[in-house]
Amino acid sequence: MDADAKARKWALVALIAALLILGGTILWSSLRGAAPAPANEMAGELTIDALEDAANVHPDDGAAWSRLGMARFDREEFALAVPALQRAAALLPGKADLWALLGEAMFKATGESSMSPEARVALRKALAIDPGNPSARYYLAVARELDGDHEGAITDWLALLADTPPGSVYEAGLRQTIEQVGKIHHIETASRLAAVKQPTPPGAGAPPTAVANLPGPTAEQVQDGARLSPSQQMEMGRGMVERLEAKLEADPSNLAGWIMLMRSRMQLNEPDRAKAALRDAIAANPGAKAQLESEAAALGVPK
Repeated sequence: MDADAKARKWALVALIAALLILGGTILWSSLRGAAPAPANEMAGELTIDALEDAANVHPDDGAAWSRLGMARFDREEFALAVPALQRAAALLPGKADLWALLGEAMFKATGESSMSPEARVALRKALAIDPGNPSARYYLAVARELDGDHEGAITDWLALLADTPPGSVYEAGLRQTIEQVGKIHHIETASRLAAVKQPTPPGAGAPPTAVANLPGPTAEQVQDGARLSPSQQMEMGRGMVERLEAKLEADPSNLAGWIMLMRSRMQLNEPDRAKAALRDAIAANPGAKAQLESEAAALGVPK
């Protein structure tokens, strides 16, 4: 590959990475109600060294390895994140998000304009567990693009867009990725984008409930998020749902937290996981069953 071709390919890789804003960045920031924690304060204000010590002291604790791997990832220490995430995925093999993050970390750790077979295996495992996982779907389309299958990549991204509820924080970035990659390879995308039929937003037309009182992103938060670099946007979003789930494990009586978790799952187009959150919420709070079911219905959580 000549120098110009390499430069074009690297530019495309940079474009793809820059336009991807998966993970519900603004939504998860609003759930937390504050700016993202620095990497050394993640996972309950533990430092990287403390997270590493915890994982080594409890080598069979998948959650400990997951927290360590995520903290490494947030610091963009991708090569160091990989072994921790591998250990976490081996101990928690049913978690699609872990496999997807492992695949992404492997891809970013190589520093190459290609995707390794190991990264592809991890991403495919994520899809085997959760066929709708947006991160795995996105990066497997990136793999097709890097392999030279530009039409196939665009087709896959369009399919992902068709499963993306309107207003999702990564919708605009996904559309722009499709448009820009189409321009680079002289592939018409305008009519195809216009023809995409997206699902109805969760809770559209729902009557006012406690859901309406949950905090949403302000205009200032949206503007602040738009000014962040892609890595900062991902850092903001990474771990927000996991930290929320950890808080609910510590305090399962937090009904507002369960509602937030259901809403975030629906925003990520993960209705099955939203349904599982409802089930767990009711199990922890049987006396609030009617209220939780009402809130879930307003959010569009399937029965």
